[in-house]
Amino acid sequence: MPSDSKREPLPFEPKSAKKAESKPGAAKVTKPDSEKAQRRQSAKPAVQGSDGTDSSPSAEESVPIPEVVSRRMIRRMGVFAGVPTFLGMASFVVSYVLLTRHIAEFPNVVVLFVSLGFFGLGTLGLSYGVLSASWQEEEEGSLLGISEFKVNFKRLVAGLRDRKKKPPTSE
Repeated sequence: MPSDSKREPLPFEPKSAKKAESKPGAAKVTKPDSEKAQRRQSAKPAVQGSDGTDSSPSAEESVPIPEVVSRRMIRRMGVFAGVPTFLGMASFVVSYVLLTRHIAEFPNVVVLFVSLGFFGLGTLGLSYGVLSASWQEEEEGSLLGISEFKVNFKRLVAGLRDRKKKPPTSE
């Protein structure tokens, strides 16, 4: 993507394999697989969980999302998922009142589809809340976050493609 070369990577964004290979003058030195695995094991701190297994995070997982960005994501998730979920629950109450007071007559399947629609929007709102938040610590972002969503969705797709291209590590 042309826009990737112009922007700075985020502190918690995984390093792309493309960027490392595309640096001019960088010679690629390959080592035997057993030596690579041995170096990886010695570089990791020996942290064991309560069940005795190694629970140390990988290099990509060790950088946390900044607190400011995390709170921004949570706020947006609360709004974009909370409002439709509340409306989904309120649709039961509203339909009950409408049916018991004979204000309107409609089949029960209408209530089912309306509530499922709102609950589905709430589920999508969780993802949209995360992706529409500005992932830059110093930038708050716009109210609806449409431009942030576009940028973050491209980052997400690029990260998934990079992860898919990497060979699985044997540990």
